[in-house]
Amino acid sequence: MRLQKVIAAAGVTSRRKAEQLMSDGKVTVNGRVVRELGTKVNPERDRIRVMGKPIAVERKVYYVLNKPDGVVCSAAGRVDERGRPTVLSLLKQVDERVFPVGRLDYHTRGVLLITNDGELAAGLTHPRHKVSKTYHVKFQGKPDLAAIAALQQGVTLEDGTVTAPALEVSLVKETEANTWMQLTISQGLHRQVRRMGDAIGHPVLKLIRVSVGGLTADGLADGEYRPLKVAEVYNLRELCGLGS
Repeated sequence: MRLQKVIAAAGVTSRRKAEQLMSDGKVTVNGRVVRELGTKVNPERDRIRVMGKPIAVERKVYYVLNKPDGVVCSAAGRVDERGRPTVLSLLKQVDERVFPVGRLDYHTRGVLLITNDGELAAGLTHPRHKVSKTYHVKFQGKPDLAAIAALQQGVTLEDGTVTAPALEVSLVKETEANTWMQLTISQGLHRQVRRMGDAIGHPVLKLIRVSVGGLTADGLADGEYRPLKVAEVYNLRELCGLGS
């Protein structure tokens, strides 16, 4: 990991100011002054000092949680101000201070990334990276071809915002009264899928996120979580253009 990133991640200063401190000769690694920007270090192994003071970087952790219905996406505590359980209440064996990446609303289930890596979280949620998110959506009624075309081409929401074209709209299952569809989008507007359903006249009755940037919760029951594999972390970082 680049030295200036490590310094910023430790909360010492911003990355830009860290670069200035390096140029001024105020950063040492294993007792040696390091001035070259972009120098790679291992924060778990190398001894890094800034202006003579050692820095401590919390170990980065990554989990995927299969969020159940009736749980709040919040890092403020194990219950919110209304006494409802948060996703943190499900992480029984996690000691680090972590937070959910993005939000699933109270009644939405499925894939949720939990981490303490602020850089990755920012990258995954920034609009310019267009990270794909796939949902199984239960629409009220049976969307006709015009409604499906609207999802594919972009829907005008109640506030006038036009969504980007969906990456995928496909039928999963029909019942007598409702329709399950698979929907993949690359935006992250507030309550976007539910608002899209309202816009086409078919409110969303159930919503399950099954994938974020290729990451799934396959094999996890509601409320279960697991650490990400090294390759999964690498793939998510690649989506955001983040180097090692």
